[in-house]
Amino acid sequence: MQIEPYDPRHLDAVIRLSLRAWTPVFDSIQKAMNADVYQAFYPNHWRVSQQKAVEDVCAAEDTNVWVAIDADSTVGFVAVKLHSEDSMGEIYMVAVDPDFQGRGIGSALIEFAPCWMKDAGMSIAMVETGGDPGHERARYTYEKVGFELFPVARYFKKLACADVLISLAHCILQLNAIARSYE
Repeated sequence: MQIEPYDPRHLDAVIRLSLRAWTPVFDSIQKAMNADVYQAFYPNHWRVSQQKAVEDVCAAEDTNVWVAIDADSTVGFVAVKLHSEDSMGEIYMVAVDPDFQGRGIGSALIEFAPCWMKDAGMSIAMVETGGDPGHERARYTYEKVGFELFPVARYFKKLACADVLISLAHCILQLNAIARSYE
């Protein structure tokens, strides 16, 4: 297996392997997330939004992408963004073809990325993933290569028309109070 810079000829393979790799992840997310919130995130199905996300990442000028090649096949990829203002590199996206998982390819990609970040002048590497069961293997891989968990809580709420109307009413009341203070 070798890691090499992404080339547009890899795009179809990267999309296919990503969607295959992420199927159990999105099944887990769907089970863990409120159905209305999940539908708001993925109104046309997660595969549509994730394919676009992969296409966008592979084409983005601010992202560096590498592919893992085994026997002339693209079997994994990693995308890295640099945040120079924080001296931090971010593993933005990573996937390994399910047929090749468990062979150290994900670990190799995850170990490669921070080395490249350091060579690019970064002093910190970061990766973000889900806390649901579908991301368990990813968390294991990140921790195995030395990443440490920073606990973050992220909450979601699907906004209904009533919520919007209540927020609007609060804004009107605040504006009226401000206007009265100028009288």
